[in-house]
Order: sequence, then structure tokens, then C-alpha cells
Amino acid sequence: MQVGWEMGQVCSHQLQGSPEQHPLKPLSLSKAPLAADKEMEGAQEDAKGEDAEGTPCLEGAGSPALPEPQDSRQGGFASLVWEAVPGMLFQEDRQSSLHPLSLSWVLGYNSSLAVHSLMDGEDRVLLYVSSHTVVIHDVLGNRQYHLQGHINTISCLCLSEDRRWVASADRGPDALIIVWDSFSGLPVHTIFGSHPEDGVSAIAISQDAKHLATISAGAAQRVCVWKWTLPTEKPLCSTELRPDFGYQDYVIFNPQNPHEFISNSKTQVIFYLWGSDGLRYGAPLLSRQTFKTVVGRFSQSVFHFNTTQALTGTSAGKLVVWDHMDPHGRPQERRDKPHSVRATKVVSLQKESITVLTVLESFIVTGDAKGQIKFYNGMLQLLACYSHSGVGSIRSISFCKPRPGPVGASSAGSTACTQPFTTRNFILSNSDATVFRVATDGINFEKVMEEAKKAVNAIACHPRHARLALGSHCGLLKVWDYEQREYLVSRIFPEASIQCLSYDPEGYFLAAGFADGSVHILDAISLQSCKEFEFSQGAVTHVSFSHDSEYFATADETYTVTVYKRVLQNGSRCWEHFAELCSHYKPIRSILFGVQLDSNKPRLLSLGEDRHLIEYDLSISSKGHLEVLHRDRIEQTAVPLCLAWYPQLSNESFILTANSCYKMKLYNTTTKLCRKTLLGPTYGSPLEKIQILPTTSTVDPQKRYLAYITKDKVGLQILPVDGNQHKSSAFICHPDGVSDLATSYDGRYVFTVGGNDCTLMKWEINLDALDAAVYLGGEDMIPFYNLLDGGREGKFFQELEDYFYYAQLHSQGIETLETRQVSTHIPLEEIPSVMRAMGFYPSEEEIEEMLNEVKFSNYVDTGEQVTKINLEDFIKLYVNHRPAFGLSMNKIQRAFRVLGYDNENGDKVIDRGDLLWLLQCRGEHMTEDELALCLTTLLGKRPGGEGSELDTSGEAALTEEEIPAEITAEIFAGDILGLPIAEPEKRTGKKRDESLMYEDSES
Repeated sequence: MQVGWEMGQVCSHQLQGSPEQHPLKPLSLSKAPLAADKEMEGAQEDAKGEDAEGTPCLEGAGSPALPEPQDSRQGGFASLVWEAVPGMLFQEDRQSSLHPLSLSWVLGYNSSLAVHSLMDGEDRVLLYVSSHTVVIHDVLGNRQYHLQGHINTISCLCLSEDRRWVASADRGPDALIIVWDSFSGLPVHTIFGSHPEDGVSAIAISQDAKHLATISAGAAQRVCVWKWTLPTEKPLCSTELRPDFGYQDYVIFNPQNPHEFISNSKTQVIFYLWGSDGLRYGAPLLSRQTFKTVVGRFSQSVFHFNTTQALTGTSAGKLVVWDHMDPHGRPQERRDKPHSVRATKVVSLQKESITVLTVLESFIVTGDAKGQIKFYNGMLQLLACYSHSGVGSIRSISFCKPRPGPVGASSAGSTACTQPFTTRNFILSNSDATVFRVATDGINFEKVMEEAKKAVNAIACHPRHARLALGSHCGLLKVWDYEQREYLVSRIFPEASIQCLSYDPEGYFLAAGFADGSVHILDAISLQSCKEFEFSQGAVTHVSFSHDSEYFATADETYTVTVYKRVLQNGSRCWEHFAELCSHYKPIRSILFGVQLDSNKPRLLSLGEDRHLIEYDLSISSKGHLEVLHRDRIEQTAVPLCLAWYPQLSNESFILTANSCYKMKLYNTTTKLCRKTLLGPTYGSPLEKIQILPTTSTVDPQKRYLAYITKDKVGLQILPVDGNQHKSSAFICHPDGVSDLATSYDGRYVFTVGGNDCTLMKWEINLDALDAAVYLGGEDMIPFYNLLDGGREGKFFQELEDYFYYAQLHSQGIETLETRQVSTHIPLEEIPSVMRAMGFYPSEEEIEEMLNEVKFSNYVDTGEQVTKINLEDFIKLYVNHRPAFGLSMNKIQRAFRVLGYDNENGDKVIDRGDLLWLLQCRGEHMTEDELALCLTTLLGKRPGGEGSELDTSGEAALTEEEIPAEITAEIFAGDILGLPIAEPEKRTGKKRDESLMYEDSES
């Protein structure tokens, strides 16, 4: 007999691009017959393990049966789980990653979720969540192991009683539930599509570690019960909850009965009972009038350890006691009626809000907003209390695994104790992102971790040493040694929010920009303030130093660039305010210092969402007056997002930008002429920030690399950029958004911070893996052929060849009788026609950029202009300049929403006269003759049109007869432009984001 045991092996740091491009595939393992028989016997024993009244007997209950390898030669995934033992994660040396970027370390964690203790004794091995990663952290050994598989931020986590099985779930599209083996660090089961709408808000694992209970995160919540040891992705049973129950965000199983569990929101507690007849629940009502007292909002619930009661903690410091209406009835009858549970009494324990409620053996344990941990017996009599002035509001309590033999605990030092009692050491976390270890024998609160409790948006790497500074919105500034993985120094700025950081080129000073507009110059070692400036009227968003430290500049939320200059005062050099200028009218995306080509003097540039690249003239600027040297509008429709100096890989110097349309552009550093437009990485969102990786002595100086971040990913790009998509690679790092990145001085690491997820991630770089991906992607033109629909052998390429050679005929005259010159090139003047024939309709500015790109491609080297282009270079030009995802119906509809109005049917329309006026007077103006010729071509030659030869003098009649008085987006795209539109979209006008171009090149 073979029993399949499905295991989903997923790893988020291996996900490149969107989840649709890289689906997660579960693995399937088979058990040996002996192991299968043992499991069947265990199932029969479980079925018999109920007394005459139906109460389950948990004697011998434990972890689910592990997969046993069929023979020693197979080894593999199942044997790794079977042979795993506690602590083995950190006993073996890790193999080097086969990916360009691999997660090496994580700082910070989600303080709204629990921190668990995995080990016993003096070990300090913690389990917690950082963004989309589950971290197993050996504090004393200064080691981490990362459980990676989620593509969304993890929303809930639970741990089995024996500390072996970890279940994590996330919230968002394509949400996952993953069960991990904490001994081996491997995923043993993955549930796809558990709650496809919004993901999971709460999860719990039963005492026997065989079942999971989950609650969805949407407005209409659904509760499901799963047996994760079965090879299925369907729940055993499920039910929907009423919206008036409130948002259920906590769930826990009854340790004495895996068929019973409880959940609660802030206002409602629900009791569940599941079995072969499905999942039933009861939701007892409780109000202030029930017991004539203020109950408060519910926090957490537990089952009593030796009665049929359940308890719920409240924000008013009370415990609500729940029990069946007939506590003397038969247990089976009570189990079958979850709706019979009622609140029997409310016990007032204290004034402080109870934030944590748990059960340990024969104790009921509470944690409160004041930082107190109290132990009660089954009668709710206080036995002991542990408190510390620096703990704060408690978020979780996790007890260490029991050790053999009694554990003595002294009550000395506790604030309210009765008699000495025995208990285990425990880990607690608070709302300020601090973790403590409490040794109950000596009442010792040891601080294990202290991280940022608010968003982390600012990081900067030291230019000469393995140090990194990170700042938080809570005012916490820390310097971390990323080689030794330890904090060196920290400082708190009370009531301040750190927005940006930057070291000076020598690494002696650290500049910090704050939300209140102030800028602090700090000593890089001690973090003591050397100078403070308050000249910005808004939050400082960027700070940067010149290469010689003579200047540093800031940008703020009021679109102002402020420059500070170093002067000699009292025998020492220090910075002072020099000048400022409100140079942009939209947010500033980047400020950048550089070096003059003909001297060693600094130059300063700023890039804004107003599409302007501005260079300032520092040499002629004076105190209080910042001069602008050049102001260039570098984009027509796209928004530039980031800026960097391009490495000197040729005789020409460039500035590199990336825009919102997934394009990277090279501009001449002197003329600001766009020299190249290239297709950038397309991993779900455009590049937000870029940094050139520093070179090392062992790397070829001509081999340079670029690090970048998108909305939720971090990636690497091989330079020079040429549009080859195999030259880039991206990995999910912060699903809720990346706020900043930094690179180490030696180019070995990339660091990212996730803003509101309060985490920093250290990524180790493996350039050999990236180079290998380029080699596997093909050489020469193969990567570019693959970007065409159908590739080199497809119909699209054949059409392109036909149009290319037709352009040769056209350039020599279609009706000429002279001998034709056979060539593999076409004149530059034919490029726009071939582009339009292939379904790409560039604007006049884009045409000029394309022609200049080809015309001056060899000018710096040869001094001559190029006048023709071959097929291979044309294909590169085409794939780099065309829209990354084609023209979508959504974009056309968005334009009509902006320019149009609502007609009687509620559709967004543009009046015919307004459309003709807009085409002639806005954007790139069309003359009346050009517009008439264009409309004649579009309408007179469309399939089914009336005749093909129309006089341009009949424009008025043409527009009256052929163009409706009110034009919708669908009429404009389908009837006027002749683009293919799906039938449902024609009828309903439903918004879609599918490409309207390149599907039919003739259109």
C-alpha cells in the first residue's frame, strides 16, 4: 500500500518576476509500506481513543507520522525530514547559493506577531516573522536560518506543542499556507488557494499537530479546518461568518479535543465544533448589561486546562468565563452543542488591559499593557507576578521547552507573589519590538533583541568599512557591523523621525535628514551631533555629499534643493548653509553629485517627477543664491524615477535614468542628449532606485553591475545595458514595498529596507550565477529574437523581414526601372514607417530620439554619422523602444476619463469637435491637412469602408459622416484606429489591461 504525502517545496528568494511567471510546484513523496501501515494503525487507535462518552483520549498523541525513506539509496527530501533532529539547522555548513542574490541576514521583525522559543535550557533560539520570511534565530550563536516560501507578507504564525511543526500563512494575492519542519528547515506541505480572496488573518495548530484552523482576512470571513498530512488542498470542512461578528483575528484549539476551537474579534467570541457532519459554531452574546459591568474589548481566548470552561481576556483587565448552559450534562451532548456556550461570569483581575492570555500546564498566564506577567491557578488565584519597568505592553509569551527534572524558581524580586512555585523560563515580546528572556529562578529580565518599532526608511553603507547605519521613524539610529553581525552603537532622537542618511566620502561623518526639516551632522563613530541645520520647510527626503566633501545637499518635500558648503571657522573646517532653490514643481526623486569632466570640481544634479533634470552651477552660485546651469525636460510622457552616473565603459560619458515605462535611458553628461533608450527589467513594477556596484581588485574593470529595487523586489543588472532580459535578475524582498537600498563598499552585499515592515535584509551577491544566466540565455541576437512574438521562426519575424526589405524598395523607388542595389540596410528615414507597420506608433519626439540614437552611435569614436541600419540593429531598436507591454485598453480608457465627460448613458465620451481640436492644439500639434490625411487613411481604407480615395478638402463632410458626435474609448480604438478589441469589451466597456498592439501587426 502506498500513501502519498504531498510536500510543497517553495522558496521566495528564487522567485524572479511575478508569481505567474514562476508557479510554485509541490513535490510528492511516497511512504514506505511499513510507515503507511503504522499511520493506518495510528489512525485506528485515534478512532478508538475516545471514552464511552465520546471524549477524546490524548494518551500517546504526538506529531504526525513522518515519511520514511524506502531505502538508503534514495535519501532525498523525505529522508532529510525523517532524519532531522533539533539543532541540526546550525550544525552543517551552508552551501553557497546558486542564485545571484541570496538572503544572508534579517534585522527587525513584525512586532504585532508572536515571538516563539524553540529550544530549552540556556539556549536562546527564537522563531519570528520578518516581512515574508520566517526567521529561526540562534541568538547566542549569532546565526539565522530563513524559511522562505511566501510571496506576500506573512500575516500569522503558529507552532506545534513539541516545537517541531511551524505553520505560516500570508495575506494577499496567491496567498499560501506552508507547514515547515523546524528541525530541518524544509517545507513539508503547502496549501495553495486556501483563501483566494484576501489570504489568512489567523491560524492555529491542534495539540496532536495534525490539523490546522484558519480564518480568512476578507470582510466576509471564512473559517476552514485542514488536515495538512493529507495530499489535498481542500479543507475538511468550512463555514462563513456573519460580518456583525467583527474581524476575527485570533484562533486556538482546545488542547483536550482537536475537534473544538475558539476564535475572537474585539467584540465577539465564537466557539466551533467540527466532525464528519461539518463545521458548526456558536456565538454567545455579551454586553455591558449582561453582568452590569464594563467588559472591554476582547484580546485573546484560551480553554481551561481541567474544566469545560474557556476564558477571554479584555482591555478592561477582566476575564470572561465561558461555559455550557448545562455543565452537568454528558460530555458528548455538550460537545455537540457549541451554541449552548454562555458567559457565566466576568472576573475582574486588574486595572491594566490584558493583552496576552495563555495556559501552561496547570497555570493560567496573563500579560498586560503595563508589562506584568501573572500566573494563576485553576481557580484564578494569583500565584506569582513578574514585572520590569522597561518591558512595556506585552505582545506574546512563549515558554521554553520543558527540561527533565524539577525547575526551582524563587519568588524573590517579584512584585506580587504568594508561595514559591515551579515553572519554566520564557520569552516575551512587547509592542516596542523588544524581546526579553525571563529566567524564573532569579527574576532576571534579559534583553535579547531590540529593533525599530516604526518604519525603517533610511540606510547608508560606510564607504570604507563593513558598517551600515539605519534610521527609523521612531528616532532610533543604529550602526551595524554587517560582517560580525552585531550592533556597534545606537542613539535615540526623541520625538523625531529619521528620513534619510548618508556618509561623507571619507566616512568620518554621517548626515541624517529628519521629517521636521532638520539635518544633523553626526560623528560616524559615536553618533554625537557635530552640527545641526534647520533650513528646510518640509521633511528631508534626500541627502548627498560631493566627492571632496566640500558640499553636501538635501532635497525636501517642498521640492527644494538646499546646498551646504564647508568653510573654515575657528581653525577647523565645518559646513554652513550656502543656498537653496525651489527648482521643481513635483517631488524630487534624486539628487546626485558628480565631478566635472575637465576639472576636479563637483557638479550637482537633481531629478524630479516633473520630468526635469536640473544641473546647478556651484562655481558661480553665491551665498543665498543657487544658480541653475541647465534645465532639461528629459521625458515626454513617462516619469523619471531614479538617476545614477553610468560607468565609463566607452569614450562617451553618460547619465543613466530609469522611468515609469520600464525604460532605461543614457544621456550625454554634457549635452543631456538622449543617446540610448533601452528596455529595463520588467518584474511587475518599474525601477525605483539604482546604484552602481563598487568594483574590487579581482573584478575586470570593464565588467560592471547595477543593483536596483522595484516596488517589492531587489535585483542585479549586468552592464552595459542593451535590452537583453537575461542580464537582469530580481527577487522578492519586501512585498509591502521597498523604501531604500544600499551597497557595501566592496560590492559583496546589497541591503534593502521595507519601510512599514520595520525590517532590513542583507543580500549576498553571487555575480557568477548572474553571468551564467546570461550564457544560458543565448548569445548575439538570440535573446532579442526571443522578445519577438513567436521568436526567430515566428510569423511576426517573417513580417518584419518583409517590411524591412519593402522599405529598401521604397527608398529606391517602387516604380523605378533602374538596376536596384541589393543591400542588408535601409536608410534611417525608413525607420518610422517600418516601426508603424509593425504596430509601434512612436511620437515625433520618440522618432527623433531613435534617429539620433542610430545617427550618433559611432560619432565619438569615428567622428562620422551613421546613415543606415541593418535588420539586426533594427530589431534591437524596436524591442528597446516599443512600449514594454504594448498599448492597453486601460490606458486609452484612462485618457478618456481625464479628457471626456459622462453622457446620458453614463459612459465617458469626448465630443467630436473637442477631439479634433485636441489633436490640432494639444501635445504634438497636427496641422489641418495632416489630420485630414490621417483620418482619411484610417476611415477610408478600413475594412468595410466606403471607397478608398477621399479628397482632403472633404474633411468636414468626412468627419460629419464617419465620426460619431460622441466618441467612447471603444469607438476610438476599434472603429477609428482599427485596433482589435475583445467582444466583451466592446459591449460592456470593461477595463482590461491586455495589449492591443503586436497581436496583429497589420493593424
